Amino acid sequence: MRTMTALSLGLALLASPALAQSITVKGPAGTVTLDAAALAALPRQTVTLDAHGTKHDYSGPLLMDVLAKAGAPTGKALRGPELANVVLVTAADGYQVVFGLAEADPNTRANRMILADRDETGPLDAKTGPLRLVVEGDLRPARSARQVIQLEVLLIGRPPPAAASAEHKH
Repeated sequence: MRTMTALSLGLALLASPALAQSITVKGPAGTVTLDAAALAALPRQTVTLDAHGTKHDYSGPLLMDVLAKAGAPTGKALRGPELANVVLVTAADGYQVVFGLAEADPNTRANRMILADRDETGPLDAKTGPLRLVVEGDLRPARSARQVIQLEVLLIGRPPPAAASAEHKH
C-alpha cells in the first residue's frame, strides 16, 4: 500500500505544472530547451499585471536572462544591428506576439518582462501556464501571452553599409 501511495504521489508531482514546464529558446547560439530547474536557477523578479481590472503578482526570471541562454546579446553588447532584432513568442494554442529585442533588456527600458512560472498563489494553473510572459507597463495585457512554449530571436538586423557606419554611432 505504501509503495502504491508513493508511486501515485511521484506521478502527481511529475504531472504538476511546476515540474512539467519547459520552453524552447532559439537564438544566435542555437536552440536550447530550458526545464523548470534551469528556469528556477535564474534570478527571479516579481511583476504586478493588471489584466482587465484584476491584479496578480507574477514571478519568474527576466525574459532577457532566458534569451541570453540561447546567445541573445544583452547590456552593452545589444547595439548596432542587434537593435533591429525581434523576439517572437509562441503559445501552446498558436497565439503569437513579437517585440524588439531591446524592449526585453532592462538596460534599455525600465519596465520589465519576465517569464513567469508562479503567481501569488503558487505555480500557474493550466489555463495560464505553466509559463506566462508578463510585460510590465503595457496598457492592456495582449502581449502578456499565456502558455508560452517557445521564444525565438529573429535576426533581422543587418550591418550598415561601411560609409553609414562611420556616421551613425550609438
